[in-house]
Order: sequence, then C-alpha cells, then structure tokens
Amino acid sequence: MPTVDVKRDELFAALKQTFTDEEFDELCFQFGLELDEVTSEKEMIAREQGTDRAREASEDVIYKIDVPANRYDLLCIEGLVQSLQVFLQRHSAVQYRRVEPADGQRQKIVVQADTAKVRPHVVGAVLRNITLDETRLKSFIKLQDKLHQNICRKRTLVAIGTHDLDTLEGPFSYEALPPDQIVFKPLSETKEFSATELMSHYKGESHLKQYLHIIEDKPVYPVIYDKNRVVLSMPPIINGEHSKMTATTKNVFIECTATDLTKAIVVLNTLVTMFSMYCKEPFTVEAVDVVRVDGSVCTYPELVYRKESVPVADVNGKVGINESAEKLSSVLTRMCLTSELSADKSAIEVTIPPTRADVMHACDIIEDVAIAYGYDNIEAVVPQTCTIGKQLPMNKLSDLLRSEIAQAGFSEALTFTLCSRADVSTALNHSMESVPAVHIGNPKTLEFQVARTTLLPGILKTIASNRNVALPLKLFEISDIVVRDEKAEVGAKNLRRLCAVHYGKRPGFEVMHGLLDRLMQLREVPCTKDGSGYCLEASSDPTYFPGRCASVVVRGEKVGMLAVLHPEVLKNFELNLPCAVLDLAMEPLL
Repeated sequence: MPTVDVKRDELFAALKQTFTDEEFDELCFQFGLELDEVTSEKEMIAREQGTDRAREASEDVIYKIDVPANRYDLLCIEGLVQSLQVFLQRHSAVQYRRVEPADGQRQKIVVQADTAKVRPHVVGAVLRNITLDETRLKSFIKLQDKLHQNICRKRTLVAIGTHDLDTLEGPFSYEALPPDQIVFKPLSETKEFSATELMSHYKGESHLKQYLHIIEDKPVYPVIYDKNRVVLSMPPIINGEHSKMTATTKNVFIECTATDLTKAIVVLNTLVTMFSMYCKEPFTVEAVDVVRVDGSVCTYPELVYRKESVPVADVNGKVGINESAEKLSSVLTRMCLTSELSADKSAIEVTIPPTRADVMHACDIIEDVAIAYGYDNIEAVVPQTCTIGKQLPMNKLSDLLRSEIAQAGFSEALTFTLCSRADVSTALNHSMESVPAVHIGNPKTLEFQVARTTLLPGILKTIASNRNVALPLKLFEISDIVVRDEKAEVGAKNLRRLCAVHYGKRPGFEVMHGLLDRLMQLREVPCTKDGSGYCLEASSDPTYFPGRCASVVVRGEKVGMLAVLHPEVLKNFELNLPCAVLDLAMEPLL
C-alpha cells in the first residue's frame, strides 16, 4: 500500500477541525485507511541518519497514512481532504468540468509517426489561472512522484511532464528522434546536453538512473517541442529547464506520454482533478487536442462520469445488511458516488466520477457501501453454509517429511527463490540454454537474475557460508522451484522438490541412501525392480561424479537423483570436501 505523508497541522487546517491522534486513527479506519505512524521530519532523519543531522530539521508532526493501492485520488493532501470532507458529510461531491479556452483556440499536441517505436501515446490538459505557493507546488510534485511509483510503474507505462505554459507557445509536437539530434538544457542544469550526453550524465545520479533503461536501447528517444522548437521534456527521463514550474506559475500545461493509453488517461484525470481546486474557476480544466498520426483528433482530459446499476438485493446480500434503497443511496454519497433510485426502487443508479478509477465493477460499489455503512455496524451472524478448511495435500506431505528428515539428523535450510544465471547453469556444469529457467526482467543484482530451477545451489551456498561449523554438515530443503512451461497459462509452473545434502570428509553416499530408504518406507513404497516400487538405476549428469550417480525411479517414473557432486561443481561453490546429494520431485510421492 502506498504511504502518504501529510503535516498534521496543514491537514487539520484544511479539514477545519482538530483531532487527537486516536480520533484521527479511528476516522481513517472508518474510511478504509490506516494511520501507519505519527512522527516528524526530525525524528525520521534522526532514525535514518543520526541525531547530529537532525538537529535543524522541523519538528512539525507528520501523519503517515496508508492508502489502498488503487485509490490514486488519495495520494495527496488535496484529494485526501476532499474525500474526508464528503465522508464527514460536510459538503457534497465535487463536479469537475472540461472547459474551452477563453479565445476558443485549444492547445494542440501533434503526434509524429516515429513515436510508435518507443512511446506511442500522449495526452494533455491545461490548468488555467491557477494560484500556487511553495506548499501547493511541493504537493503537486509529490503527487507526480507517487503516481510515477504506483500506477505508472516507475515511468515504464506513463511519464508525467508539467510546464509553465506562459514560457511556451503552441502547438506542440510529440516526436521521436535519434539521441544525437536532441539538444536542450535539462531541469536544474546550467548547460545544454545532447540526449546521448544526458544519458551518460545521469548514470551517476541516484534518482534518475533508475529510469534510463526504459529508452536507452531504443533507436529513437521521445521528445516534445513547442512551436519555436523549445524542448518541453524528454520523457520518461527529464523535463526542460525552460518551462520549469515555480510557485508563481499561473498556467500549467500537463502532458503524459505512455505505452498504456488507459493508464495515461487515469493519471491525467487524477492530476487535474486534484489541483483544479486552485484555479480561478475551481474544478475546471481546459481542454487540449491531440492530433494522432492518422489525422484523427482526441480531446483530453476526458473527465467522464459513467453510470453503473447495482441491484439493492445484491448490495444487502453481499454486505450482510437489510437496508432500504434510500438508505443505501445516501450511504454511497459519503464515498463521492452520487446515486439515484430506479423507477421501481429495485436498483441504484450510481454515477462514478473521474476521480474513482478504482470503481470498475458493481462489487467495488458494494465494497464502498460496506465502508460507508461501517463494518462495526454490520451484525455478525453464523454463515448459512458450512465448509471445513484443510491443508493442501502437498503442503501436508511437505510438513510431515520435514519433521521426519529433521529427526534423521538433518537441519532445514530456507534459501532464496531467485538466484544468478550461473548458479543454475555453469556452476552446475550445464549450459544456460539447456536450463528451462524463468528470467527476471531488469534484475537489480547479479544474484537475482532467474527463478531457481533446482534447490541445490541455495544449499551449497549455505554450506559455503557455514564451513566453520563442525562436520559433517547435513542440510535439506523442501520448497518450490520454477520452470518454464509453454502449456501453462502464465508460461511457467511451480514444482515442489526435496533436496538433501551430506558434506564432510567422506561423501556420505550411504547416509543419503539410508535417507531415501526411510522416505520410501514412510510413503509405503517397496524397494523392487518390477516397476511396482522404487529402485536405483545407473545414470550420468554433468553435475555429478561419473560412476557415482543414480536415478531414483518410482513405479517406472524417474523422480530424482542420488549422487556424489562433481569436483568442479564443488570448486564453483568454493567447497573443498566431498558431498552427496538426494534430489527428489515431490508430486510422484503424493
């Protein structure tokens, strides 16, 4: 859940009411939020950087409020105050309007064809005659950051640019050009850079370097120009210094470039609805035309109010109450959802504002009814249906085997699900091409590049980190691995595996053989060669020592390996003593 930091005094001033911490915590709970922490800037800096650096920090009380991940309208103090005022029934829900410019000439963004190669969509809007100050400007910027980290998925789906319109001249052109052809002075810099130079410059910058990968391998970079070829921004990296917003800005031009048009529309709607309250004509937004490559024209922001019909019986049944249609309709108004009754009063016609992108289905409306009605006010009753919960068979078997293996003298390990490519391939004497691994896009570190396809590397790393422990080391793990599967809906599947290792001055092959016999005894699988039980068959695998490798066959199906590790594998994991391994699939044992 995203966390919104708001200064307590500013929040109470906007709400025109003061609360104790306990009272505000209760209000948040009633509204479906959570007051996570009551702190101050000084306290946060002291905790993170030490008391010396916190001496001159502000002691103003800060509320950290957890909000639902899909409630984008609550990510700033403006939206939070508007929603709480309506919830407290102090005023009705705001009506947002898209208006035409005073001169009748809308600003235009003309999209060029090459943008399809990198970020094909753009939307825009104008906040006209807005009154800002330092506090409001900071809130505006913080909302952009919250949206970038949340719905925008760290700018991969949507990137927001905000500009002082009075420093620019339309129409605007959204283009995609080779990086050497893009030259401008970026925000907070004193000289001009080409896009190529800028990407190198920001590789050492902690905040912006995380976004470079989005476009750095593209043949062209997106850029927005005004009529005079002044660069507004190079999304999703940085805006231009020329159109930088300040506390004295009167007209704000907002552009959002995107790979996902739906999310761009939601982001734009959220920005303009939250801050249009500061316009000379509150809650109005000036329209902007986007001329697409095919010549068609779309006007933004959409600010669409859509309707959804919810049967009264469904609401009462799913929430667990028995209220009249009139009562349910009045309850919904507290959640900024205006409504009216159908002619026969069997359904509620709900109007969903552009701020509530989280309301997608009738069930979302029913959830809002439950919140506004108050969960504490819903009578607890015994369910009319009776079901008995129980453990999944695979989990039950895993727990039982963990206990038995521990009683056999083995210690359980719990290792990372992610590992490096080398861990599951070259370190085990296999090629990466032969391993059905699921790769992580843009991995943060070399240690977490793929999902593990075997439990063995994690256990060997654990042994390598505990070589000072008395020998022999006997470890095991029962967990899931992940492998590619083209037939699966998501292209991959989880498999439960058991891996046990004996590491000491002697390989301990006989110890692992004894563990295998005990496991089969517990599962009542006899040792036979006629296909009705289990047996060992000579095998070979680059991971294991030749002549000391056997396949475990259960009822005619190969389910695992019992073997001694190859010396090269031991060397790859910085181990210098022999090691025996038992690696089994769990599904055939179920």
